[in-house]
Amino acid sequence: MPQIRLSLDGMTCASCVARVERVLQAQDGVASASVNLSTETAEVDFAAPASIDALAQALAHAGYPVRRDHVTLAVEGMTCASCTGRVERILRAQAGVAAATVNLATRRAEVELWQPVEAATLAAAVSKAGFAAEPLAQARAHDPKAELRSLWRNTGLAAVLTLPVFLVEMGGHVLPGFHDWLMDFVAMQPLWWAECLLVTLVMIGPGRRFYTKGVPALLRAAPDMNALVAVGTLAAWGYSLLVLIWPAAVPEASRAVYFEAAAVIIVLILLGRALEAQARGQAGAAISRLLQLAPRVARRETEAGFEEVEVAALQVGDRIQIRPGERIAADGVVVFGHSAVDEAMLTGEPLAQEKQLGDAVTGGTVNGTGVLLVELREVGAATVLARIIALVEAAQGGKLPVQALVDRITAWFVPVVMALALLTVLVWLVFGTAAQALVAGVSVLIIACPCAMGLATPVSILVGTGRAAELGVLFRKGEALQRLEAVQRVAFDKTGTLTEGKPKVVSVEGEATLALAAAVEAGSEHPLAAAVLAEAARLGVTPTPVTGFAAVPGQGARALLGEVEVAVGSARMIEVPAAMQARGTLAQSQGQGVLYVAKAGRCIGMICVADPVKASAEKAVAALAEMGIGSVMITGDAEATARAVAAEIGILDIRAGILPAGKAAAILDLGAGTAFVGDGINDAPALAQADVGIAMGTGTDVAIEAGDLVLMRGDPMGVVDAIAISRAVMRNIRQNLSWAFGYNAALIPVAAGVLVPFGGPQLSPMLGAGAMALSSVFVLGNALRLRRFKRH
Repeated sequence: MPQIRLSLDGMTCASCVARVERVLQAQDGVASASVNLSTETAEVDFAAPASIDALAQALAHAGYPVRRDHVTLAVEGMTCASCTGRVERILRAQAGVAAATVNLATRRAEVELWQPVEAATLAAAVSKAGFAAEPLAQARAHDPKAELRSLWRNTGLAAVLTLPVFLVEMGGHVLPGFHDWLMDFVAMQPLWWAECLLVTLVMIGPGRRFYTKGVPALLRAAPDMNALVAVGTLAAWGYSLLVLIWPAAVPEASRAVYFEAAAVIIVLILLGRALEAQARGQAGAAISRLLQLAPRVARRETEAGFEEVEVAALQVGDRIQIRPGERIAADGVVVFGHSAVDEAMLTGEPLAQEKQLGDAVTGGTVNGTGVLLVELREVGAATVLARIIALVEAAQGGKLPVQALVDRITAWFVPVVMALALLTVLVWLVFGTAAQALVAGVSVLIIACPCAMGLATPVSILVGTGRAAELGVLFRKGEALQRLEAVQRVAFDKTGTLTEGKPKVVSVEGEATLALAAAVEAGSEHPLAAAVLAEAARLGVTPTPVTGFAAVPGQGARALLGEVEVAVGSARMIEVPAAMQARGTLAQSQGQGVLYVAKAGRCIGMICVADPVKASAEKAVAALAEMGIGSVMITGDAEATARAVAAEIGILDIRAGILPAGKAAAILDLGAGTAFVGDGINDAPALAQADVGIAMGTGTDVAIEAGDLVLMRGDPMGVVDAIAISRAVMRNIRQNLSWAFGYNAALIPVAAGVLVPFGGPQLSPMLGAGAMALSSVFVLGNALRLRRFKRH
């Protein structure tokens, strides 16, 4: 590690440059550091091995985080956990790579870079190691159906070629006298030669994949599952061929052929892989279904009428016609027509939503019985559907912390299995026969299953996050699945999360109060401001233009009406007469929000606003309590208002009067195991501070970006669904891992023959192959159960 170049954020001047250089030069192993402000890079020379992670942490702490590039590769040829571990090690060894995560289920490698590295360079390094890798953008679309057809075709061909061999060798176990009857027609030697021919055809035909991948991996000292199968079947085939052409080299008691074992092993493992591919296709079906939601063509409005165009050709500002029953091509706003739109794909909500002039519609949703003309606001990758797909793909490609132990074990699994097989052969050669040594050694090689360990975690994530997306729960980060399971309490923002977020004015006190309030609130985006403006519009009050508008976070807003200052806000901001404050406190105790209005420093009136509680809020809090999870309300509202709303919902723990800047501190005060649910810009710090940030998809983009997962429907019950599916996925992963490790721990010793001295049977390699194939299928089948997860 003589030198690296880091791209940095946050530098603005020469002082920043000097500070970054001091920080870098203070780190262990750094000989010198040179920082360039114009390119925002740092050249670091090392005098000794050093941790780049330590450098990055030091820089981030100093306020100059390292900018990481991201590359995604499509990787083919991986079959087990040993393969993924090998690809990860290759990528991490490349210059400039900060981290690499490889997913066996999605066949992708996610690479984070400290410095720019060509994706093609990384792909070439992986391909050189025997795995076909390409930058994702250049990769040919993977056709899982073609792969599945190929596997089934090879399995069928292998089975047809193997069946005569299997009947010759094993028929006598089913039909007494079959073997003697067969010997009356054909001598043993010709039969063995025929078996040799058929099995050789199986190995060089349908089974060729095991040798073309396994043998090179073995020669590179990086054996994988294919290497285990290759060594096992070649050992059985080679031993049998030796008996056939040079019987004197084998003790008479061990002169038997095992051609059928080699062939049946290949058939069973091909069968297992075919079933595995079929199950994997079902596991990834959620993404496929999402992709199918986007229509291919749309009718765009032109001066000559409507013309059909490819959706990819649409641009922001285009107007498209949506006829009854059609899917909407992209995100936009209704400019003509009225209809009900089925948004189940977006929110999981089965009831269609009424859409009319000015309402937003989302690409992929289904129009009802009316005709709509929609002006497009977002197209291509910026649409909600495209972002959902990107979020789901990102979550499915991630690794959970629980996978770290699996990775450490699987890095050594195949070499250890091969060593155990060799030890088994040596022990049996000392205490048994050559035939017993062969059977035991091959059985150990074949029964070991790193595939199950490699698939145990990613396939559960693949199915679980896909099912969650169908229910309107989008995990932005895969690790949020594991953290959410451990949540002990959920802190809710009030407005827009537990309440509708669409408050309405219920009373106005004071002459000109509404007009003055509307004048100030015209410059605010707060929900209470929207309520004041809506009431003014309803009564025909036109806001007077003001100057010098200024929002006071958590308190209100003020502006100049001519030369007079007008303020609208809480009692924290405005001095309120005792009698009026008493009336305000009474309104707050009934769950209403109160805005006081002051002119020239004197309070002249108040406006009471009610924000209805969401219908499912009480049900969500009760459901969380049944799950052993406490609920907390965090709000900037007055104590009385907060307590009234909390009492209606069933929340006992209330943090009221919290300013936006204090929400993150309130989360920190609640301690570990806290999730936070919010929907506004001022919720972003709290979402980031919480162990798990849950953003309402009906909220702002800032809140959504800060959250670890997004609820696409503005329903508090979505929190219950998210926690429930998190627990279901983690339970499924533990089941898979228990099976994968337990299977190998229990059956490898049995395959080695440890039960034989105690009167137990010696396991046949064919049974071992069947068990190995079924092990992976069990893991996949168990993960597929998550597709049946139902909403609460």
